[in-house]
Amino acid sequence: MGKSRRKQFGAIPVRFTPEGQLEIMLITSRQTRRWIVPKGWPMKGLDGHDTAAREAFEEAGVAGSIAAQPIGSYVYAKRLKRNATVDCEVELFPLTVEKERRRWPEMDERERRWFSPDEAAQLVDEEDLAIIIERLPDTLAPGRSG
Repeated sequence: MGKSRRKQFGAIPVRFTPEGQLEIMLITSRQTRRWIVPKGWPMKGLDGHDTAAREAFEEAGVAGSIAAQPIGSYVYAKRLKRNATVDCEVELFPLTVEKERRRWPEMDERERRWFSPDEAAQLVDEEDLAIIIERLPDTLAPGRSG
């Protein structure tokens, strides 16, 4: 009996430096202070990418244009109360950050920071998430294929 997976939607906030280097924003989780990406449960009346964009604003204070198509997904065990966990599959959408708020809903509960793709990939715990982050420069390269 395989445990059923719950679906979540996540954003990977990205920006390009003036030199054209890709940077990725990670945030800390509330309890364990691990580096993660903004993500959350499906919201009624919102598509996956809109949900991801909403989470990015609430958890990281960033807004911008979010891709309508996911670039991949990863699975992690979400801690629930009383030490129970549930397996969640997180669909990821890149969010090109256009605004970084000085104040945002969860600013007192989380830290946010920009990293290079290599740094970000090393900081996250989930291997599949790390791989997606490492590949982002190629995934997002404008008009480049192959």
